Amino acid sequence: MSHRTTLFELKDIHVEVEDKEVVKGVSLKVKAGEVHAIMGPNGSGKSSLSNALMGHPGYEITSGEAYLQGHSILEMPPDERSRAGLFLAFQYPLAVPGVTVANFLRAALKAHRGPEADMSDFRRLLKREMAALSIDPSFATRYLNDGFSGGEKKRVEILQMSVLNPKMALLDETDSGLDIDALKTVSGGINRFHNADNGILLVTHYQRLLNYVQPDFVHVMLGGRLVKSGGPELALKLEENGYDWVEQETGLTAEV
Repeated sequence: MSHRTTLFELKDIHVEVEDKEVVKGVSLKVKAGEVHAIMGPNGSGKSSLSNALMGHPGYEITSGEAYLQGHSILEMPPDERSRAGLFLAFQYPLAVPGVTVANFLRAALKAHRGPEADMSDFRRLLKREMAALSIDPSFATRYLNDGFSGGEKKRVEILQMSVLNPKMALLDETDSGLDIDALKTVSGGINRFHNADNGILLVTHYQRLLNYVQPDFVHVMLGGRLVKSGGPELALKLEENGYDWVEQETGLTAEV
């Protein structure tokens, strides 16, 4: 994979939330075609990192650099980051009463393609992607995430990713709250989306998602830092032994 171009690069990223530093110098390089997983216990800074990279106003990047396809994203507002090819699937997707799934996705795709873009393929695209994720067609006319179960919300997040087809997808604990059937469906959607030209950064607490979405690299986050990296075998070791051994090895505690 060494010949592949670098798609997404973080250099010494620091993040503050309410004047508290929660990410303390994260550097990472994702090449086209790669899947990276960041694992760590609750409170280690994983979700703060992904939210900050997408431009969430509650998370301030105080120093460092972030590049998508060689372009700095930190001066871009969130919608520009999205149009540039960055996507975030939320751990807790919000409900938007009054806006249907179909209208939301149509507006998002039009914002990406531009106001003059031809949208004649949208209905066919939506139907195909909903079928692939086992989402009932009736969900197209339901209000976004309003009254949806946890699994339904996560499927609609992956549906949004499939429709927008970003270059770099940040998936923040997409497996949380999923039963085994929903996990298999969501994982299938992630694998179907992934190709040699895009990249995925999975943020997860557990190894079980990685049984279905095979990572090329696994990184352990403790206390706001990436403290250990390896291959898929590292995730298996964490599942078997927990995070205590990493804490002992590094001298760091889990929470920031």
